[in-house]
Amino acid sequence: MPSRFTACIMSGASRKPALFLFICYVAALGVQAEEYCVADHQGSQYYMAAVYEHHSILSPDPLALTTRQQALELMNQNLDVYERQVMTAAQKGVQIIVFPEDGIHGFNFTRTSIYPYLDFMPSPQLVKWNPCLEPHRFNDTEVLQRLSCMATKGDMFLVANLGTKQPCHSNDPGCPNDGRYQFNTNVIFSNNGTLVDRYRKHNLYFEAAFDTPLEVDRITFDTPFAGRFGIFTCFDILFFDPAVRLLRDPEVKHVVYPSAWMNQLPLLAAIEIQKAFAIAFGVNVLAANIHHPSLGMTGSGIHTPLKSFWYHDMESPEGHLIIAQVAKNPLGLAGTENATGKTDPSHSRFLKIVSGEPYCEKDAQEVHCEAAKWNMDAPPTFHSEMMYDNFTLVPVWGKEGYLQVCSNSLCCHLLYDRPTLSQELYALGVFDGFHTVHGTYYIQVCALVKCGGLDIHTCGQEITEATGMFEFHLWGNFSTSYIFPLFLTSGMTPESPDQLGWENDHYFLRKRGLSSGLVTAALYGRLYEKN
Repeated sequence: MPSRFTACIMSGASRKPALFLFICYVAALGVQAEEYCVADHQGSQYYMAAVYEHHSILSPDPLALTTRQQALELMNQNLDVYERQVMTAAQKGVQIIVFPEDGIHGFNFTRTSIYPYLDFMPSPQLVKWNPCLEPHRFNDTEVLQRLSCMATKGDMFLVANLGTKQPCHSNDPGCPNDGRYQFNTNVIFSNNGTLVDRYRKHNLYFEAAFDTPLEVDRITFDTPFAGRFGIFTCFDILFFDPAVRLLRDPEVKHVVYPSAWMNQLPLLAAIEIQKAFAIAFGVNVLAANIHHPSLGMTGSGIHTPLKSFWYHDMESPEGHLIIAQVAKNPLGLAGTENATGKTDPSHSRFLKIVSGEPYCEKDAQEVHCEAAKWNMDAPPTFHSEMMYDNFTLVPVWGKEGYLQVCSNSLCCHLLYDRPTLSQELYALGVFDGFHTVHGTYYIQVCALVKCGGLDIHTCGQEITEATGMFEFHLWGNFSTSYIFPLFLTSGMTPESPDQLGWENDHYFLRKRGLSSGLVTAALYGRLYEKN
C-alpha cells in the first residue's frame, strides 16, 4: 500500500443527506498538490476554508549565527510558497487559510541563533495596525508585512506562525537575562490585512529558543463569515489551557490549529488527535501540520465532528493544500447520548453487561444466560510498552467475545464480533497513570490495537496497515469527562464512531461497518487536574 493518502471521509450515513454529498478532486499544482472538496448544497450555512501542509525550506545550520538579512532571505523563500497557496485558494473563494507551526523559520534553533528570525510583535490589544499599509511603523516586522499583504491580496483571513520578540526591563521579574522575551507566535490577519490578534504558545515542546508567556493567552477572534474561532498550537492540544478552556465559550465553534507534529502511533498520529478533538468537543478543527516525512511530520486536515478532509503522506517531499466547504454550525454525532438501535442484539448485550444484569439468548432448545461479570476463562493478561507507557493487555482471540482488563481504578471492556478472521493479533489494553516521556501528564486509556506481529510483545508497536474487521463496543469506567475517541483504520484513515456516550457511569464507543482493517480504536482520557 502507498504511504500517500488524501481523502474526504464521511460518517453517519443515516444522518441528514445534505451533509454528505461531496465532489473532490486532486490536481498537481507545481510544488504542491491541491485537494478541493465541496458540498453539493450551497448556501450561507457554509464557509470556505483552507489549510496548507508546508514542506519548509530549512536553515542548513540552525545553530549557526546569522544576520537579519540572511534570515529574511530564507524566510522569504517560504513566504513565496505561502503566497502562491493564498492566490490558489483565493481562486476557489477561500475565506480563511491556516499555515503550520515553524513553517516560515524552521526549527532546532538555540535561543541566540533564532534571534535574527524574530519579528517585533506589538500587542494587538493596545495597537491597531495594518502592517501592509503601515510597513514603517515598527522595525523588524518584514514577515508580518508580507503576511498582511497576502491576506489583503487574497481577500481572506490568514493564520500563520512565526517567531516574535518583545523587549523587557530588568524590573520585570520574568525578564530573561538577555532583556527580551522570545515567543512561538500565531498571528491572525483579517481579509483587509489588519492584525486581528496573536497567540503565544503556552505548552512548549522542548523549544529552548522560546519563552513560555507569564500568563496564558486565551485568544478567540470573530469573523463575518463563520462567527467565532479559537486558536492554539501543536502540543497545546493535550492540555486544558488554553485548548479546553477556550471551548467553554459556547460561541467558539471553530478552531485554527498550526502544528509541527511528529506522528506517534498507535495513539497520537496528527490526523488522529485532530479528528478526536473535533468529535470530543463538537467543533470544526482547521489543522495545518508541517511536512517533513523523514522526521515523521505529516498529517493535516479540516475536521468536523462528522467528516474529515485529510492528508497524510510519508513519501512525497511536496506540500499540500486542502480546501473544503465547512458548516458554520457543526453538528455532533447524532444521538450520542440517546441513540436508537437498542434492539440491535450486540447493543442489547452491551447494555445488559454495563448494567450488571444477566444477558440471555434463546435458541431452539433452551434459554442461555450469562452473568455480566469477568469470565474466568478469558485469556491471561500481559504487559507491553505502548507510547512509552506500560500497558496491561489481553489478547483478542476468536471470532467474537467479551473481554475486560484493568489497571488501577480503570477497567476497560470490549464486546466484539469479527465478520471474518484475519491472520493478525489484536489486543485490548489499559493504562491509568502518568505519561512521563516527552511531557508529563495523567491519562486513562482503553485501546483496541493491532499488534506489530503475532507475538504479544509486538502489541503497542507502530503499524499503519491492517485487514482485521470488527464490530464492537469499547468502554471503560473513566474518572474524567474529557475523553478523546482515537480511531484509525488501514492506510492512516481516520474513522468516525457510530455512537459515543455515557451508560451507567461508563463511557463507550460503538462501531459497525469499518471502511478498512482496524489499526486503532481507543478512548483517551485526560485528567487535567492531576497534571
